Amino acid sequence: MARVKGAMMTRKRRNKTLRLAKSYWGSKSTHFKMAKQAVKKSGVYAYVGRKLKKRDFRRLWITRISAAVAPFGINYSRFMNGLKKAGIEMNRKALSEMAIADPKAFEALVETAKKAL
Repeated sequence: MARVKGAMMTRKRRNKTLRLAKSYWGSKSTHFKMAKQAVKKSGVYAYVGRKLKKRDFRRLWITRISAAVAPFGINYSRFMNGLKKAGIEMNRKALSEMAIADPKAFEALVETAKKAL
């Protein structure tokens, strides 16, 4: 019986890694050893980036809401506290979109929050 060698699977595994490193600069896209390290590191960056994305968007929404309530003479924390006391439960994403797309409705929300305080 013939001896089984792992050449085909090894080549497939290496080609898969090299395909993932295709657009990398220099030797990282052509040499397997360097490509393997670069692909592993990029996977770590991608994982961390998925977590940071959530924080960044929340920070953006809060900044937008804060900027939208400033002309009404109220700050972000008092606005959110007023909404909570008024029994209005809206997430920050929806509030930020409302501030941009529908300023009249947002103004009504601000007035409601002010009355609740």
